[in-house]
Order: sequence, then C-alpha cells, then structure tokens
Amino acid sequence: MDKLKATLEKIKPIDTSSLDATQLRLDNLTKPKESLGRLEEFAKRIVAITGRRNPSLAKKVIITMAGDHGVTEEGVSAYPSAVTAQMVYNFLRGGAGVNVLSRHVGAEVVVVDMGVGEELEAHPDLIIKKIAKGTQNFAKGPAMTREQAIKSIETGIEIVEKIIKEKGVDIIGTGEMGIGNTTPSSAIAAVFTGKPIQDVTGRGTGIDDATYIRKVNVIQKAIEVNKPNPKDPIDVLAKVGGFEIGGLVGVTLAGVANKIPVVIDGFISTAAGLIAVEMKPEVKDYIFSAHASVEIGQRWILERMGLTPILNLNMRLGEGTGAALAMSMIDAGVKILNEMASFDEAGVSREK
Repeated sequence: MDKLKATLEKIKPIDTSSLDATQLRLDNLTKPKESLGRLEEFAKRIVAITGRRNPSLAKKVIITMAGDHGVTEEGVSAYPSAVTAQMVYNFLRGGAGVNVLSRHVGAEVVVVDMGVGEELEAHPDLIIKKIAKGTQNFAKGPAMTREQAIKSIETGIEIVEKIIKEKGVDIIGTGEMGIGNTTPSSAIAAVFTGKPIQDVTGRGTGIDDATYIRKVNVIQKAIEVNKPNPKDPIDVLAKVGGFEIGGLVGVTLAGVANKIPVVIDGFISTAAGLIAVEMKPEVKDYIFSAHASVEIGQRWILERMGLTPILNLNMRLGEGTGAALAMSMIDAGVKILNEMASFDEAGVSREK
C-alpha cells in the first residue's frame, strides 16, 4: 500500500498555463488557425503533460497484461479460458494484432502475466507477476481479496518504474488479454456510472443471445452478492475486477505520476482507466482514449471521465491494438508542433 500511496501523492495537475502558449505557437505555423483540429489538441496536451516545450514521443511502449477470470465458469464467453495462455504465447511470437500494429507505429510490446490460469513457460520477453491463477468467480463472492487488488495495482506501478529506469519511455499504451474480461469491465462500468447493466454490457467475443442474457444476469448477481462500493475504487476492483485490470490501473497511475501520457485502449483498458481516475481525478487530464469500442459500456465510462475517443474504427479486439494506432495520431500532432514551419520561417504571408 505504501507504493500506491506514494504514487497517488506524486500525481499533480497538468500545467494548464502552457495550453494557451502552445496554441499561440500552433497559430503561427503555416496554416489557418486551428485547421489541424484535434492534432493541435494532442500537441497542446502533450506539452502540458510532459512540461516540455518541444516534446518527443520516440519511445512508445504498449503494456499488455493478461489474466484469467473465474466467472467464465458461468458460461459468459464464446471462448474457453485456455485461449488466454495461447494468446500470450502468440504475443511473444509477435503474431498477434497488437504486435503487427505496434511494429507499424514503432512501439515496443511488453507482455505481463498478471493472473493467467496456467503456468506459462519462461520467455525472455515475458514478465511473470502472477497474483493467482485467475480470479475467483465473482458471481459467488469477491473476485479477489483487497490485498490482491492492491498488489495488482502496485505490480503495474513497479513495471512502469522499471521500464522508466532501464530504458525510458515517452508514451505508454495499455492493453490486455483475458477470456471473459468484458464481464468484469461491464460490472465496473455499472457500479461507477449507475447505468442499467444492459446498457453497459456488450457481446464480448461474439456471444449469442442466450449467452448474452446469462452474462447480464451474472453481472446483476455479482453486484447483488458483493455490493461493491463506488466510493472505494479498490473495493470495486477487488469484488468485481480482474488482475490484469488492476495491473493496468497501476500502469496508468505510474505513467501519470511520472508525467508520461497514457493511451488507454478499448473497453477493458478504459475500465482500468476509470478506476485510476476514481482514485485520483487529476489522472483524467493525462490520459487519451484511443478509440470508440464496439463494446457499449465504454461509452458511459468515457462520458463519466469526460474523454473523447481519438479513433472510431469499429474495433473490439483489445490487446492494445487501438492504443497503438492512436499513438501515431498523437505523435503526428507533436511533430506538427515541432517540425512545421512558421509564417516567418517560410516567408508566407499571414491572413489579413
């Protein structure tokens, strides 16, 4: 708990005074004012987050965390839990969607076992931080203990701190893998937003109508059984969350504490981002929503956080795929700020 407390205390509001100054710089570039839309917004926010007048986002990292979920025994997913471990090996071979898109944008993928249901083979690119072999079935009781929830968050913090110390990082993307993890994410969304469970629950891996109804009922039961307290984010994580979700909460908090922008991916990463924001509201100004997920619950979480997704590509894969693509858009905005000529430099006449 000491590491978590210290990290939360380290988080400060962004430097809003730099927003106007950066906009003035952007307005002096060879273009009509604000004609590059959200790219200009990204540049301003990166300056405010990092405190650097000419920031660089050269070192991009996607942290993809994996964990299994006891609730899958209720039949809420179209895939068996064994797929979680199989996909981790796919990540390590470089064959998953997140690997392809990360290579495309020049990002490194860091793979972490936070709670996969089986023992994974050692691999030089795999960080094994298993809290347990999957969470408990939260339809019958808490997904994890409060101590495990805190440990999962602090593990995420430690991983980011290690990356910063060993090789540095300019921007972090969050990704995940865990069969069944849209179920805890929908539960988290329902608890914090107060929306009806049907309004925050989607089809996950593509479940049929009968499975969808069962999924909604399981989430309803879990909330009734566990009574997670929305005023206590750790309680919510412990009762209806997941180890990879907790890890991503820690990743988000650690990035923010070190003035590093964090790009949250789809529904599950957004649920983790919400827990981080509920713990420390200032976090919101440091994070970017990568894309609008097909999963309907994400919309209500983003509304609560006041974030607008960068992309809308009808994606719902997770892994950090959307975060990788969005990073390239944010980087484009920063490069406009740093590399585009001003009117004076280019000898171009200004508007009258």
